[in-house]
Amino acid sequence: MSAESTVSRNYLDWLLAVPWKKKSKEIRDIGVAERILEEDHHGLEKIKERIIEYLAVRQLVKNPKGSILCFVGPPGVGKTSLAMSIGKATGRKFVRVSLGGVRDEAEIRGHRRTYIGALPGQIIQLMKKAGTVNPVFVLDEVDKMSMDFRGDPSAALMEVLDPELNHAFTDHYLDVEYDLSKVMFICTANVLHTIPQPLQDRMEVLRLPGYTEQEKLQIARRFLVKKQREATGLSEKNLVMTDEALTYIIRHYTREAGVRNLEREIASLCRKVARKVVKEGKEIAVEITPANIGEFLGVIKFRDMLAEKQNEVGLSMGLAWTEVGGQVMGTETTIMEGKGRLTLTGKLGDVMQESAQAAMSYVRTRAGSLGLMKDFYRHIDIHMHVPEGAIPKDGPSAGITIATSIVSALLKIPVRCDVAMTGEITLRGKVLPIGGVKEKLLAAHRMGLFTIILPKDNEKDLADIPVEIQAEMKIHFVETMDEVLELALERPLVAAAVPAVPEVASKFEQPAEKDQGLTN
Repeated sequence: MSAESTVSRNYLDWLLAVPWKKKSKEIRDIGVAERILEEDHHGLEKIKERIIEYLAVRQLVKNPKGSILCFVGPPGVGKTSLAMSIGKATGRKFVRVSLGGVRDEAEIRGHRRTYIGALPGQIIQLMKKAGTVNPVFVLDEVDKMSMDFRGDPSAALMEVLDPELNHAFTDHYLDVEYDLSKVMFICTANVLHTIPQPLQDRMEVLRLPGYTEQEKLQIARRFLVKKQREATGLSEKNLVMTDEALTYIIRHYTREAGVRNLEREIASLCRKVARKVVKEGKEIAVEITPANIGEFLGVIKFRDMLAEKQNEVGLSMGLAWTEVGGQVMGTETTIMEGKGRLTLTGKLGDVMQESAQAAMSYVRTRAGSLGLMKDFYRHIDIHMHVPEGAIPKDGPSAGITIATSIVSALLKIPVRCDVAMTGEITLRGKVLPIGGVKEKLLAAHRMGLFTIILPKDNEKDLADIPVEIQAEMKIHFVETMDEVLELALERPLVAAAVPAVPEVASKFEQPAEKDQGLTN
């Protein structure tokens, strides 16, 4: 009747329920694993290669340590489903815990048995669920853990994910050492910067930057259409989708790094056809082509940017990295009469504001070679704006975009609208390397911008860019701001410098008429 007996009984139940010796019999055949991964996922070559290497080592070493991989990429690129495929390809049990919003250290390590309702942590609970000592264990959304007065779960995870320590993991509830060294841990995250550095250090990071248009077409054709047909009860005869129709949906109804929205659009189309089938009979056959797609999905959501764009003064196109993949970002500058003030709008973060200040200082030091008067800035105000003002923007890769925009506005030379650029600027006009090259190039390709300006030090990153993307794009590598201006401006500066001097000088020397304002 003692209250202690329940505690002791529960404790013994848990001790007996957790697997101590039982293993899954693994699939050691690399050929089978390759086939399973190829059937389930298109692309992602580097990650498939890493998994096959892991299986090869398993064959040569009898008792290797478990690996700790971390898949980082935008939503919808298949991080969790890839982990499930790894479980299938290796023949192991698959368990998953979502760490989004977890802020209590006891979620990982368990409560001490003195507390009422004490339980082991999620790690031990899921090991019991797996029933084997070598499952594929997915820790989803590692970047979304938080911390409060109850402790820091990311610090508790370090013991779990350290290959040197996890052979003797101690859960507060079990209070005995438990061996996690045979588990294959896979973490998933959208971004790395919110994961503490010591935890990052214990994981092998594999990036999934997103899919090219061609890869999306293959994924839609091989997986998504089939899946949605089955989900809506249609037969292959009821709905036929041409490759042209799928490409049209990818270009005009979705603009994303992953394939979630693409799947939603295909699902919407299938539902419309299902309604038709129910009304008009099961024998009806619908072929979807670019011509009739509007009847099912409505007005197109995205137009080709370049179709309606022209070269403009003071407007340059930059490339940015975000949590949901790359983005193309316009930067506008306009000149007004004033007293030398630089105004920055568009909800820019500290780093971007500093980039704008550095760009402005560079332009002032180069005033003579640009054909401007030495004190040109005393008589004007410069307003720089990045549209979509409600969305916070920050990052160290907008320097050359801002400088190009300012020079264009001052010299009245339009910027080429088919050029996108990314790179940081120094006060001496040097162009510094940046990160996220693959995501940025995929974004530029999605938007129809095929001439790209990148820092010279980023040339090494081209190895990660798909060959078909490289073939379609013209990528220029630059070391100085002068090279950027030569490529980005509609006409060269040398020709512009002569007429610009008297024009600029006359405007800034004489007091302007009341009704005469300077515009770009």
